[in-house]
Amino acid sequence: MDVLKEVGNIGAGHAATALSKLLDKPVDMLVPNVRMVPFEEIADSVGGPEQVVIAIFLRVEGETPGNLFFIVTLESSKKLLRNLVGMEVVTDEDYSEMEISALSEIGNILAGSYLTSLADFTNLNMLPTVPSLAIDMAGAILSYGLLQFGQMGDQALLIDTKFLDGKDEVEGHFFLIPDPESFEKIFVALGVHTA
Repeated sequence: MDVLKEVGNIGAGHAATALSKLLDKPVDMLVPNVRMVPFEEIADSVGGPEQVVIAIFLRVEGETPGNLFFIVTLESSKKLLRNLVGMEVVTDEDYSEMEISALSEIGNILAGSYLTSLADFTNLNMLPTVPSLAIDMAGAILSYGLLQFGQMGDQALLIDTKFLDGKDEVEGHFFLIPDPESFEKIFVALGVHTA
């Protein structure tokens, strides 16, 4: 867990730097929590399977294929857009094309930063596909990922992220769900031997 938290912290640092350059303003990020969670508890980590969330999803290809989700609540997405990009979201139902585009780009930068950090740490080839964005119930989004790509691993690496902007905190959640055969490769590459 210490190694994975370090990967999370480095990823947060890379993401904060990339977002700062994109937005031309300072962005602070923290990684308060890194843990392994069973697949069936992922939705609970974001408020339950019926919680409507915004998710950026991408497939990880290369030596350790898997799935990566960046999930935020609607409330957090509004704060993210307001604080980082200066956009005020008026309703929950209809995000403008510009707001969706901004959220996709933020998610893309964050996911790429974490994936790059993990790839650098492990010296494994990990390539992200083009991300897609969905607004739906957490359970439906996770089911879609499962249907699209067949069997997912039964464990997920959860990296909680906090963006700090003055007194406002915005929480986001990364879930890396390596395919069943990928977990062992990642841990071996990190020097952690699983029994």
